[in-house]
Amino acid sequence: MINAVLVFNNSGQPRLTKFYTQLDTSVQQRLISEIFTLVSHRPNSACNFLPLPPLLANSTSSTSSTAAQHDDTPSLITYRHYATLYFIMISTSTESPLALLDLIQVFVEALDRLFENVCELDLIFNFETLHATLAEMVVGGVVIETSLDKIVDGVRIQGKVAKRPVNETRGGLGATASGLAAFRGPADVAWSGRL
Repeated sequence: MINAVLVFNNSGQPRLTKFYTQLDTSVQQRLISEIFTLVSHRPNSACNFLPLPPLLANSTSSTSSTAAQHDDTPSLITYRHYATLYFIMISTSTESPLALLDLIQVFVEALDRLFENVCELDLIFNFETLHATLAEMVVGGVVIETSLDKIVDGVRIQGKVAKRPVNETRGGLGATASGLAAFRGPADVAWSGRL
């Protein structure tokens, strides 16, 4: 199971934090700080897998080592560094680290297709697309899709659905917005938000 997906820039500023297990906000903040420190200080030739810092290991309760191997306690950090961004996944011991590296690669390639040469600013200003891409791949900490084409198509379809009401109001009010046709806001400006 994937417990969290994190994206940082080289300065340690989080660009995406998605936790699939419930943690206190203070623990999340300390964990984010510790993970960035660990990952950013590793040489480029080092392995992309790390054991989880003791901070989270102490906050989860496991009574025996055999129980810890078979339950959903987070135990592994898998990461990749691309240009100015670190893509990090925290997972249980049941997840394959190599499969997680591949999942990170698919995530980055999907973002690259959606943004046409993705950069950090794309993630900042289009965070909805970033979250939608991750949601197409992982739900509740379980990987549900790894096909790059299906992920990109799913995000694009979501974008069309979300934009449909706005487009209908611009080109004439459709059947869904007919009740709002007579409503005008201050200074006779029609509302152009989502319906």
